[in-house]
Amino acid sequence: MRLMVNHQTHYQYSEAARNSIQYIKMMPQSGGHQQVHSWDLSIPGQYSTQKDAFSNLWVTSSQHYDYQQLTIMAQGIVEIDQKCEVAVQSCAIHPSIFLQSTSMTECNREMLAFAHEYVTYKTREQLQLLAAAILQHIPYCSQATEVHTPATEVFNAHQQGGVCQDHSHVFIAMCRALGIPARYVSGYLYAPDMLHLASHAWAEVYLDQTWYCFDISNQIFTPHSHIYVAIGRDYYDVAPIRGVRERGGVETMRSIVQVLPC
Repeated sequence: MRLMVNHQTHYQYSEAARNSIQYIKMMPQSGGHQQVHSWDLSIPGQYSTQKDAFSNLWVTSSQHYDYQQLTIMAQGIVEIDQKCEVAVQSCAIHPSIFLQSTSMTECNREMLAFAHEYVTYKTREQLQLLAAAILQHIPYCSQATEVHTPATEVFNAHQQGGVCQDHSHVFIAMCRALGIPARYVSGYLYAPDMLHLASHAWAEVYLDQTWYCFDISNQIFTPHSHIYVAIGRDYYDVAPIRGVRERGGVETMRSIVQVLPC
């Protein structure tokens, strides 16, 4: 299945900003179940590309002039092999690094007790039961949290709901506490009934020397509809755009994502 992706992020500032730097991870790579046929990243100012510790493509962009609007656009065509049950993403780091908790993926006693209700053996089937229980415990609700909300806070305030990032962090935190390597993935999801989406996030767990897809928010456990962009320990390792700037006043951000068959 060939998919066309159009991802636009628009920034507006209440006063002139300058001397800004963006760290951008919006470039998928060919490998495993996906083949990138074309990809273009449009960024104002100067930029350079390198790979991070997780082998993600990482673009650093800088603007040394005054501006009040900034637009970053990524678009391209990626083909997904829907026969693949796993999405092999090369990573030079040993899976054991994904056993370490982070500020976003700490697991408290209540979360661990919750996980033990569903996982007594380290199998995909039992982890899928846990994934379903997490979604029931934390129903999907757009704009329920912020990007800085850690897993413990999401779990404790579960009535407020959460988004894909929250579901992934909670699931990853529980898996690591159970001794199962788990990592965070950012990318795009093709959903036929939805044309306008935000960028997506899901988890992967390491079992039997294989990384398996766990999309908690959609209860999808194969990468048949997923375009992988970046992997890491949590959101901060794979955030599509992070940056700093001088001045600028109040920032307003608007993001639009389209994933369509072509």
